[in-house]
Amino acid sequence: MNQALDDLALQVKINTDAEASAVIVLNGIAARIQAAVDKAIAGGATAEQLAPVAEEVAALKASSDALSAAIVANT
Repeated sequence: MNQALDDLALQVKINTDAEASAVIVLNGIAARIQAAVDKAIAGGATAEQLAPVAEEVAALKASSDALSAAIVANT
């Protein structure tokens, strides 16, 4: 391969690795928040009281799903 293609391949790998790491982080944050919501509900909080937090968990998951789809599509 020539240097330009080698450089491009390296940059694609770096970007893909970074994007995959971002998905892992987003999923981890969402899981930790969901665990806290579950614990709060077990402790007596209502789903209605925690709805704003649950909405943020859903937003994080949606963001992660969109990023994952972009990675798969290689965009």
